[in-house]
Amino acid sequence: MTDSLGLLGVDQAELDSCVACGLCLPHCPTYRVTGADTHSPRGRIALMRVVDEGIAPLSDEIVESFDSCIQCRACETACPGDVPFGHLLEATKEFVETTQRRAPWWLKLGLRGLTRPRLLRFVSSSLAVAQRLRLVPSRRMGIPERLPVRRRALRPTGDDVWLFTGCVMDAWQRDVHLATKEVVEATGTTVRPTGDAAPCCGALHTHAGLGDDARKLAARVISALDGDNAILVNSAGCGAALKDYGRLLDSDEARAFSERVLDVHEWLADRIDQIEMPDAQARTGGRVAIQDPCHVRHVQGTHMAVRRVLEPFVSELVELDDEGMCCGAGGAFSLVQRQLALDVRDRKTAAIDRAEADVVVSANPGCSMHLAAAGHAVRHPVELIAEALRSR
Repeated sequence: MTDSLGLLGVDQAELDSCVACGLCLPHCPTYRVTGADTHSPRGRIALMRVVDEGIAPLSDEIVESFDSCIQCRACETACPGDVPFGHLLEATKEFVETTQRRAPWWLKLGLRGLTRPRLLRFVSSSLAVAQRLRLVPSRRMGIPERLPVRRRALRPTGDDVWLFTGCVMDAWQRDVHLATKEVVEATGTTVRPTGDAAPCCGALHTHAGLGDDARKLAARVISALDGDNAILVNSAGCGAALKDYGRLLDSDEARAFSERVLDVHEWLADRIDQIEMPDAQARTGGRVAIQDPCHVRHVQGTHMAVRRVLEPFVSELVELDDEGMCCGAGGAFSLVQRQLALDVRDRKTAAIDRAEADVVVSANPGCSMHLAAAGHAVRHPVELIAEALRSR
């Protein structure tokens, strides 16, 4: 619960917790690119304050500062005062959207489509056919170069754990779900995919300031996934959103639900000894570089679990030298702030090139598509684990 609310509706204590020390600046991808304080967490919080206190109107320039944030939340891990910047920005963007309706119509339409799984699959399959006819500039659009026309069935084997399948990832990266199911079942655990019962977590809606829509989707997911069995998530953004339902809905039911949510690598790290390890010849991937999605590294804090479960299954695991800097995808950010997203990605691409990797692993669909559009070979960590298991 908030202590007090100003114009923006944010918690005043949280807003005042920023002392503008600037330690966040080197970790902010947009500040690193532009050098503008209004593109930094410190600068954005200063603008929140003047709007919240009624000192300045919500001008186009101020809204642009908020919109230019990728919401990677690297500033939170760097902040010595534990300023909850992500929650402050989400509340601010919801205020902007409620009062000024700034989200593009096409973005709202697209987000609405994510909640309709049959329509999403139909549109995705149609897009895949258009790709085969060379009617779609896939790389320029930032989508996979070969979307599936059809998807292999993802069938349940029991009720030990849920596998959250989501929206875009299920339509475009069903093979990742199949690999995840295969790896989880290698521990002797049965899996039930969530499927159309919980088609969208609402993460992108929250990022766009569509708070009411996000809360409705959260309530729908919680209602669909009853019981007390664990909910495994292989998408960083979805996992972070599901784990935040307790704060989003501020209810005991939502908080209990969020306690059941685990990143799949986080879950596997405690059960890795239950999987028969491959010998050296069966390891896969060549030289594998890890790209930490921001919502794994900075929000969930499960990035070390990815390394623990992946290392025994790949030939060589290497780290990037950019200290986990954002790749620039940011969900829909790469669509609404395209040039800034590309500028941020250029820095990630340079780090990948320096690593001289054969493949990059990323546990988030937005990151993997954004990096693949730059010409990198990108896989999900569980795909490489599944391949190694098949080669034993």
